[in-house]
Formats: sequence, structure tokens, C-alpha cells
Amino acid sequence: MRGREPLVPHRRRRVPPQFSWVDHRLVRDGYIEGRSAEALALYLFLVTVADVDGLSWYSEAAVCRILSWAPAQLTQARTELLEAELIAYRKPLYQVLDLSPSSFVGQRTSRGPSGKPVAIGDILQGLLAPACAEHAGKEVRDDRLPDVEPHAGDARARQAQCRADRP
Repeated sequence: MRGREPLVPHRRRRVPPQFSWVDHRLVRDGYIEGRSAEALALYLFLVTVADVDGLSWYSEAAVCRILSWAPAQLTQARTELLEAELIAYRKPLYQVLDLSPSSFVGQRTSRGPSGKPVAIGDILQGLLAPACAEHAGKEVRDDRLPDVEPHAGDARARQAQCRADRP
């Protein structure tokens, strides 16, 4: 294949025996978009030193020394990665978090116990069910909403019934 041969064959990259890799979803799924260079440098460092579970125990002083940072730079980069839910941190332990969509609770694709995606209507139904339990299974008619054929999983119908029955 044309263009598929390494430029320097004797320096071909190999997967090392330790558990260090950078997940391609970091780029493909847009996790790095809008991140600062410091946050990305910290992420690369943590991915590089993490064990198979994504854990590392480098002290703040060691991270600052290795990255040539002041403590404030580390704090800012760590905060950015925490807010992006790319890492977890409890001094002195860092964890690089899984990027799988199913590992996010309430983000991206929500999945039920069967592993299948859960519709937003069903999620809302679960939230509304305690307040509107008496309306389960009733046919609903509300002129403020488009015509809806009510069924067991229709949260809009239950919500409309709850609004219609309020005093």
C-alpha cells in the first residue's frame, strides 16, 4: 500500500507492556475541544503514568516539578479536567475516567439496565411518577399539547394529565 510504510521502520511505535494509552475518542468525540494547553498536558501526563484502572498517586509537588509548573497552574488544569469529567481527584489520588458514553450518568446516551438507550420521555416519566402516580394509565387530553396517543411510556401524556388536574 502506498503511503502505509513507516518513514523510520526501526522506530515503529509499539504498545508498551504497561497500561498506558491515549483513547482516540478524546479527539473523535470532541473531549479536547476548548481545553487549555495546561489541561491537555496534565491529562497526557496522567494517562501516561496511570495504572490499568487509570489511577496514579503523584503528589502535587512531583507533578509541578515534572511539568515545570507553579501550584496555581496545576490547580487550574486539574479543575478544568474535573469539570470536563475527564478525571477524578481525591488527594493524593488521580483517576483518569473512562470515555465510554455508557459510563456517563445523565450525559450523552442514558442507558437502562438492559444496556439499551433510554428515551428522554421515559427519564422524565421516572421523575414525574412520584408526583403523578395517580394518573398512571389514564387517557389524557390537553389542548395545550399536540395530540398524543398515550401509552405506558408516554411522559408527555402523564405530564399533561398532571397539569390538567391541578387546582
